[in-house]
Amino acid sequence: MSWTDWQTVQGEGLDNFELIIYEKKTHTASGGGVARVSLNTPEKMNTLTLDTVDEMFRAFYDANHDPAIGVIVVAARGKHFGAGGDVDWERWGLREAFYNRYPHNRLMRMSRKPVIAQVQGYCIAGHNHMAYCCDFTIAADNAIFGQAGPKVSSPADGFFVPYLTKVVGAKKAREMWMLCRKYPADEALQMGLVNTVVPLEQLEAEVDQWCEEMLAKSPGCLEVLKASFDQEMDGYKESCINSAAMYPDWFDMPEGKEGGEAFVNKRPPKFWDIRKREAELRAQLLAEYEEEIARGKQ
Repeated sequence: MSWTDWQTVQGEGLDNFELIIYEKKTHTASGGGVARVSLNTPEKMNTLTLDTVDEMFRAFYDANHDPAIGVIVVAARGKHFGAGGDVDWERWGLREAFYNRYPHNRLMRMSRKPVIAQVQGYCIAGHNHMAYCCDFTIAADNAIFGQAGPKVSSPADGFFVPYLTKVVGAKKAREMWMLCRKYPADEALQMGLVNTVVPLEQLEAEVDQWCEEMLAKSPGCLEVLKASFDQEMDGYKESCINSAAMYPDWFDMPEGKEGGEAFVNKRPPKFWDIRKREAELRAQLLAEYEEEIARGKQ
């Protein structure tokens, strides 16, 4: 065996996780270690909340400050890597996420250690852009990738949106974000969204192989290279600047509420009915205003 067994990490602030599992193991030949952060709400398809991000932050902080760790793996328990944000939580929680907190993708950018996404099943919305912000993405042959924001009235802006153009090209990036199509693993590989695709039963072994290769290299050099590559993200705006400027009250607007309501109630969203009513109300308000101006001139 080239690896020790996975050991759950113990320590202050690290042993009371409810939403993730945090483990480490060591490569017996090189002596280098791997940390694994596994999302652990499979009954909810590993959907994310800010509580998930808080727990992930503590695990990432520990792994990045452990000189024995050379690679961080982001994985998920159950059939699916994840289906994005928890829609019930998002009804209020997105306000905090957009206007008061950092996105989970920032963990990948903050990390000094290379990060591998280990993906099986659905990898949708927040999980998809978390995966493509990792340094490497290893996918099982049953993986399905895609975005969902415009379908559920969840706007997204900031570095992780334009960064996708560097991963798959501008046309495919816009297609993925604006049309919310889904891409099976083999198509994701052709797009450059993932590094390799393997049978599901070989997924963990393949990730081990990539970790083993990296642990054979100078960890300091890999840290410098990761930081250098990640400069690509630094030229873009932080999250929520565009959204807040264009729609400061988005989550209190009918259109901002409609996508989530439609998703929860399993019906098509009525975005254009809302826009039609908005146009009518604007016209009515303008007519009333012009009438008041006319009366004032009499």
